[in-house]
Amino acid sequence: MEHEKKKTAAVVLAAGQGKRMQSTVAKQFLLLDGEPVICHSLRAFEESEVDVVVLVTGEDEIDYCRKEIVEKYGFKKVIDVVAGGKERYHSVYEGLHALEKVISEDGIVLIHDGARPMVTGEIIVRTIEAAKKHGACVAAMPVKDTIKVADPEQFAARTLDRSTLWQIQTPQTFHYGLVYGAYRKLLSDEVYQKGITDDAMVVETMCSGKVRLVEGSYENIKVTTPDDMIIAESFLKHRKRIF
Repeated sequence: MEHEKKKTAAVVLAAGQGKRMQSTVAKQFLLLDGEPVICHSLRAFEESEVDVVVLVTGEDEIDYCRKEIVEKYGFKKVIDVVAGGKERYHSVYEGLHALEKVISEDGIVLIHDGARPMVTGEIIVRTIEAAKKHGACVAAMPVKDTIKVADPEQFAARTLDRSTLWQIQTPQTFHYGLVYGAYRKLLSDEVYQKGITDDAMVVETMCSGKVRLVEGSYENIKVTTPDDMIIAESFLKHRKRIF
């Protein structure tokens, strides 16, 4: 008899090279408050209502992630570690594919950048609830700064209306059948793949779907540069003082 399929799953991405970090170690494996960055992301899902997690990493890092991340730190919800691909969307597809026999078509899947270690259980819950209601949503926050569009000579061409602008974060959360179908269509033709930057864009362009913006957190930063590590460390220390 077929096992009952899960209702919620997460795909956590740890396959980036992190060239802007100026380090020989990929950013997701750098130590943050004594633990690899990816561990902080995985722990948020481990302690959430998500049923299962698939970790996507580089082909050469699969064994390392299984032994030194999943086993060492006891992440019981991680059911598989799979190799990603050349681009982010290839890696997401591999994670979604690994869930094909695990989660139902109407189940919920969260896609999260492993280099966002400050994600919280509250953000995870908010996106799950929004995805159940709307089918597709992303964690996001209103931008604080004025945004200008530059011309080819790097002069300010125009100023955008800040009140309509949001900075997009992860998790980006969807009905599994919707996002998996969108990714299958995306990978069916290279023409579709130009300019794709996030999962919401895949659903928007491949399915003409509407994506709900859900409150994330200004602390939910993506660790990309050395300065980001300092900021994330400060956020973590602040959390420890509060709790």
